[in-house]
Amino acid sequence: MTGEWLDIGWIDEIPLRGSRVVQVDGGDDIALFRTGDGQVFALRDRCPHQHGRLSQGIVHGATVTCPLHNWRIALSSGEAQGEDRGCTPTVPVKLSGGRVLLCRASTLRAAA
Repeated sequence: MTGEWLDIGWIDEIPLRGSRVVQVDGGDDIALFRTGDGQVFALRDRCPHQHGRLSQGIVHGATVTCPLHNWRIALSSGEAQGEDRGCTPTVPVKLSGGRVLLCRASTLRAAA
């Protein structure tokens, strides 16, 4: 832990076009996603539609497709794409020396 930021691990521990789950005691898990171009995003691991685990979805471009009903969720905003409506909370992420850091306060709010 580094004050306001939680050190989650090495960026290479998140597969390209894949995800990793961070468990939060007493709340919803946070899903970390890494796009094909190496950007990292974090969202609450619940689709706004039927609460499918987004971490089990398919990452394509800057979106993830929910495994339950194929809703596409923008990784940068958590907003449903296309005709679907809804949003899942995002968590600020930063990279430092190859390490992935999550904003502590936002992680707790998103998990609540």
